[in-house]
Amino acid sequence: MTGYQQTLKPFLWRAENIFPEREVVARTHEGMKRYTYAEYGDRVRQLANALEDVGVEQGDRVGTICWNTDRHFETYFSVPNVGAQLHTINPLLPDGHIQHIVSDAEDRVIFVDPSLAEKLASAYDPDAFESVDQFVVMGSEVPDLPLEPITDYESFIGDQPTTYEFPELEEEQPAGMCYTSGTTGMPKGVEYTQQMLHAHTMATMVPQALGIDDSDVLMPVVPMFHVNAWGMPFSAAAAGAKQVFPGPSPEPADIARLIEEEGVTLTAGVPTVWLGLLEYMEDNDVDLSSLEQVVIGGSAAPQALIEQFDELDVEVVHAWGMTEMSPIGTVANLKHDLRDAPKDQQFNVKSKQGLIVPGLEFKVVDDDGDEVEWDGEDFGELLVRGPWVTTEYFNRPEANEEDFEGSWLRTGDIVTVDTDGYIEIVDRADDVIKSGGEWISSQELENAIMAHDDVSEAAVIGVPHERWQERPVAMVVTPEGTDHEQLSDELKAMLVEEYPKWWVPDGFEFIDEIPKTATGKFSKKDLRELYEGEESELLEEDAPEEAAPESDD
Repeated sequence: MTGYQQTLKPFLWRAENIFPEREVVARTHEGMKRYTYAEYGDRVRQLANALEDVGVEQGDRVGTICWNTDRHFETYFSVPNVGAQLHTINPLLPDGHIQHIVSDAEDRVIFVDPSLAEKLASAYDPDAFESVDQFVVMGSEVPDLPLEPITDYESFIGDQPTTYEFPELEEEQPAGMCYTSGTTGMPKGVEYTQQMLHAHTMATMVPQALGIDDSDVLMPVVPMFHVNAWGMPFSAAAAGAKQVFPGPSPEPADIARLIEEEGVTLTAGVPTVWLGLLEYMEDNDVDLSSLEQVVIGGSAAPQALIEQFDELDVEVVHAWGMTEMSPIGTVANLKHDLRDAPKDQQFNVKSKQGLIVPGLEFKVVDDDGDEVEWDGEDFGELLVRGPWVTTEYFNRPEANEEDFEGSWLRTGDIVTVDTDGYIEIVDRADDVIKSGGEWISSQELENAIMAHDDVSEAAVIGVPHERWQERPVAMVVTPEGTDHEQLSDELKAMLVEEYPKWWVPDGFEFIDEIPKTATGKFSKKDLRELYEGEESELLEEDAPEEAAPESDD
């Protein structure tokens, strides 16, 4: 049955007409900016006219290399609504990856923040950027850079009319694009149709997801170049929520100030952001009274972090997703019968990845493709499907064969599911450690180690072992002045109480920093490469004999 198409346009209309006086606020290199949704809509249409003037047509891709600002937000509704594709590019990627991404996507226009213009210039290659007809700096001045033709954003849209008739688009029209971080090779492109973004936006607003409404003041700290800031700019506009954009590289002091001054109720980012805020609060007075929820994703939220925020009367909402999923897939909301459960039980549930978001399906399969039991113990790979889950990569047929099974996306995450349906990721398929033929969850060990007060970060990797195939070794970051020998003993004793002896790492290596991917996740690939050839030095001489379950008494 044909009918009204599911596109992004109604969300813009709703923000402008139902909530015209609700604010959009941004911290920028030019200072604080604020305007209303009514004024936002005018600027979106000015940008649409400017894009048309430089020849952007339906199906073209428009790249952005930008932080979380008001101008970047203007591209979110202007580019897709003219029928083009908003292609958000991660500026933290290596130059070669950026060249590959721009060349693969064939971007027609690239918007860039002033603070990232030099990064773009260093990545610029005439052959890779052959498709680009226009560079636009997100400001009112143009830096002296070898990028041509180039103009500033205000000049680009300044003389354009505030009226524009957006075309009627098909819901299968590509509207967005994001590339994976390329941890196992060159980044892979994921396209989002109008319908995918529409469905994802609607799903994130329901109570069993993030429950966003017009009373919220939403601040996405997760970058807008990382899967559309988890879709929050779209969801907030649709809901009529006030939006606060923290701008270029916000420090904990910036985040704290914005929460206080703008009355932020809901914010989101990776765990390291919130660990940094809590550390900042140890020496500074911070008023978090307006803050109700912190959404944590990208990496697992340590239970200790959830407990610390709970003491501040702030709820941590643990979520999980993937670039291929637009991205949100699960949220660790409490079922009604758990809301009066003891705190320890609630914290245990909240530290899991959570319940599948309404609209999606999942299954968990073993190495033979058989579904595993929901008992909280059996492991398997998580497969998902649904209206905002892609079924193929852009220009990568060889990856399609490996990562998809019909409508199912193979996530590469190894999970267990408890009897209530809560999904818990125990490892990535590439990171799970096999000792004596049995699995050890590196992620579970990391969470346990990071619960120690003297541990800032921890990553556990498997290193080759002559007898047991692999053994776990923990890479640990600590505050300055920590007694590492004493800490090693304490960590071993703590882990032995909670896990089988064969799970306990054979060594603890204290390092200055855990390498991160371009999206802020621990890069175990880099760790393994860094210590390749030094495996024997990482294993302690008195490594345990009990390194497999059959030996564990």
